Amino acid sequence: MLLALPVPRYSQNHVPGAPASRCFTFSRPPGGFRCRLPNPHPTPGAARPPPLLLSSLLSSSPLRPVPSLLPRESESAAGGSGAPRSAAPGPLHVGATMASSISNLFRRSLRRSGRREGKQEAPAADGIPSHVPLGKAGERSSILYSAGQFFFEYLVVVSLRKMSDGRYEPKIAYQFPKRENLLKGQKEEEERLLQAIPLFCFPDGNNWEPVTTFPSETFSFVLTNVDGSRKIGYCRRLLPSGRGVRLPEVFCIISCLGCFGLFSKILDEVEKRRQISMAVIYPFMQGLRESPFPAPGKTVTIKSFIPESGTELIELTRPVDAHLEHVEFPALLQRLSPILILHIFASAVLERRLIFLAEELSVLSQCIHAVAALLYPFTWAHTYIPVVPECLLDTVCCPTPFMVGIQRRHLERVLEQPMEEALIVDLCEGKILRAVGDEDQILPIKLQNEMLASLNRHNSNNNIHTSEQLNALISEAFVQFFVRLVGHYTSHIKWSKNGPGTFQERAFCKAITSKTNRRFVKKFVKTNMFSLFIEDAEKSRIPQEAYFQQKITEYQQQKKHRRDS
Repeated sequence: MLLALPVPRYSQNHVPGAPASRCFTFSRPPGGFRCRLPNPHPTPGAARPPPLLLSSLLSSSPLRPVPSLLPRESESAAGGSGAPRSAAPGPLHVGATMASSISNLFRRSLRRSGRREGKQEAPAADGIPSHVPLGKAGERSSILYSAGQFFFEYLVVVSLRKMSDGRYEPKIAYQFPKRENLLKGQKEEEERLLQAIPLFCFPDGNNWEPVTTFPSETFSFVLTNVDGSRKIGYCRRLLPSGRGVRLPEVFCIISCLGCFGLFSKILDEVEKRRQISMAVIYPFMQGLRESPFPAPGKTVTIKSFIPESGTELIELTRPVDAHLEHVEFPALLQRLSPILILHIFASAVLERRLIFLAEELSVLSQCIHAVAALLYPFTWAHTYIPVVPECLLDTVCCPTPFMVGIQRRHLERVLEQPMEEALIVDLCEGKILRAVGDEDQILPIKLQNEMLASLNRHNSNNNIHTSEQLNALISEAFVQFFVRLVGHYTSHIKWSKNGPGTFQERAFCKAITSKTNRRFVKKFVKTNMFSLFIEDAEKSRIPQEAYFQQKITEYQQQKKHRRDS
């Protein structure tokens, strides 16, 4: 079984000639346990370290479920306001039990190696027998699903409960639907999922007090299984109706379907009904659950009865472009200049460490989802936490790539961490606080200038009235970047008669005539996202990303037309 361990702190200074891996010891009752992590500074030519993935404890492996959050014992419950107190709250008190449970949020997984020509099969991970089946990190499991599935798996209500020391702890107050007659493995899986959710519904700690007003906010989080499959939590945090002081609560919809705009509309309906009565919510959610998820561009109509208003017809439309349905590019353009967006894109393409700072959870989740979407048709295959819970800030010590969002109040604590080089982006100020320094030199200069011109044009174009139109135009600029650089990949997959294909990396790179383009592509083909994309391409002669293939065909036809004219 693959043991899940927390990301440790480690020294930034690496002594040449030191062993390729080191041991870290973490306290856990009744004793301790040890884990081996790859050297964050591997020697040239050495195998790439396996990525660390945020896991939602959804693996079929027999792991111990996450216990409830423990209140911080060192502080009193006095003072503050209804949102997290005006002073930046300190870290959650994480006891030994909680620490070992949070550790399960991080898993090591093996990257597929030996795929490309001239590469040998990688050995099994340290301490893991070769016969144990392991999930593949970032295995391409798109969150864009076909029509006909359920809209959601669960609706859970997470509320704050007062503990004996006066502090508040997030707990699931209601779950819909409640499943019965589950097999033992299914029940354990459900428990792991439901016990992990409160941490992400209140990621800003347990430093709360009742209030009379509280602005509702919408955000999302992604839980990634060890096999690469994902579940998305769509959250609406609001103050229930009533008199006097009250505590905020979170309505969280868990779904395998990625469509932020559509679920935001569903949460609007949930919030409207919550102000009337909790009893009005569940018939609406039941009707939603019984309705099939529509195909791209199609609409499903939900009938819902509201007291004193009668029966309402609610229309939910899925975006036409499936690869853009979890994206809000306007949120990114409102906070960052086009040139900074390109620097972030360049860092993400080479799978570096990216940290985004903002105070609002909705801003963090929208902007990070947008950055990840810029990589289409490729998928970010490493640690991905749009909103990092306060007690998991040590994530930034991870020696492997990550893309995370952190509330800006924790900036000082983040900067104190012994981090490797990382790009730190302040979404509140619209600037980069820390960079490697070569971000403007990563992308081929000609293509970078073309993308910059396109972003500037769309950013200042007053004729664009809808976010859907802007999403499509922004995405097109980045899709064309990949079309022109790697769109010839299918020509360099050598197919056997009955088996899978084999990607010819050397010939693929050699076919690029531009030296600057070739220099970039030689780096890009070493990334996990390209490896996983090609792995899928080798399995079938039918391209997996139909939209991307369509753009490749259009580009090749345009080139042929220019040659013939």
